[in-house]
Amino acid sequence: MPDKEQSNQSDFMIEKIKVRPINRKKLVRRTIITAAMAVIFGLIACFTFLLLEPVINKWLYPEEKPKIVVLPEDQEEMAPEDMLAENLPTESPSPTPEPTPDQETEPGEEITLEEQILAILSENPPAITRDNYKQLYDSMSSYVKELNAYMVTITIVVSNVDWFNDIQESRNQISGVIVAENGKELLVLSDALPVRSAQRLLLTFWEGTQVEAQIKQQDKVTNLAILSVELDSLPDSMKEQGLPIASLGASNYRNLPGTPVVALGSPMGVSNSVGYGMVTSTGIPIYSPDRNYKLLLTDIFGSQNGGGVLFNMNGQVIGIITSSKNTSDLKNVVTAYGITELKKIIEKMSNGSSLPYMGISGLDVTREANEELGVPLGAFVKDIDLNSPAMQAGIQKGDVVIEAQGLEILTFNDYTNALLTMEPGDTMELVVMRQSQNDYKEMNFSVELKESKM
Repeated sequence: MPDKEQSNQSDFMIEKIKVRPINRKKLVRRTIITAAMAVIFGLIACFTFLLLEPVINKWLYPEEKPKIVVLPEDQEEMAPEDMLAENLPTESPSPTPEPTPDQETEPGEEITLEEQILAILSENPPAITRDNYKQLYDSMSSYVKELNAYMVTITIVVSNVDWFNDIQESRNQISGVIVAENGKELLVLSDALPVRSAQRLLLTFWEGTQVEAQIKQQDKVTNLAILSVELDSLPDSMKEQGLPIASLGASNYRNLPGTPVVALGSPMGVSNSVGYGMVTSTGIPIYSPDRNYKLLLTDIFGSQNGGGVLFNMNGQVIGIITSSKNTSDLKNVVTAYGITELKKIIEKMSNGSSLPYMGISGLDVTREANEELGVPLGAFVKDIDLNSPAMQAGIQKGDVVIEAQGLEILTFNDYTNALLTMEPGDTMELVVMRQSQNDYKEMNFSVELKESKM
């Protein structure tokens, strides 16, 4: 009996484990699902990395913003009474002897071009010999070589497809002048009309370096454009020598006529051409909405398709050559926009800003009109563009703008400079004097500016 019970007990304790058969289809399906999930996870991770990498990179290595370009302002032209007071007799200083061609200069001392010309002309009687004549032109040639460092040749590349589907590439060249750099870009002023249709812009510098450029901003009123070149694209050797940036002078002086000038760029219609002469007149005004310009006339005979810049004898740009404003009797005379009225526009374009538009055409109120007719000093509204922001705000012909954004306005140029501190979409506050019977009444206007459409 005990043995039987023990046997039954041992049978009860024996456990038999059956191995579950492998379901191959289910295993394959799970493997495929796992691999697919891994691929999807990898794609999501890659996509997330691509999206976040620029953000993280900018956070870790913030990109340096370009510096704001600020061009030096001209000194205000003195009134005649101030000039008279300044020229009153005072203690006459001892005359400084003029250098002569025979004088030897100290080591390191240089005689300027003007000093050489004055030395020759100061001889009594003046002895303009063939050698002197050659010396003058040799000096001018050396001066032009110095100025050429500020100039660039712009190659405009345009590709077209002919009737046989062959690509035909055409190239045209104009000139530009280096006006600024903002720490990231070198900025070049050029004619806007030829570069608008360009598919590629190639800039060639004075020492042969050629790089690609882009249009940064343009002004359709003056047909000027600012081209930009990345500083990183320039060779180190060029940057180590120092980037030559042209100095912008002034064109608002009464004694500017008679000033000798050099026309560089393409005044003869050919790139890298040059012309010598002098300013003959500065009295031709050019009126346009929100801006007025002075046209400089020279005695340089050039091309109707000429362009470039005018330099004075101090290495300063005083004019931007234009042929669009030439009259029929002056069609081959080199003329230029005065640089004074262009500085704020060049500055704004150099910073990539759009030009604001209000739509007022006007002129200065003269002292005679102020004293004899009682017209307030300011910017006289001669005309208003149809449907312009000025017209929509209620400004009328005959109004006189005396204040803009809290700044006193005494001339139309003051109004232009105040306007150019604004951006399209800004609201400009104006104080205007409007004639009411025999007196002028003060009125306030808020004008929402638009982007210049011209």
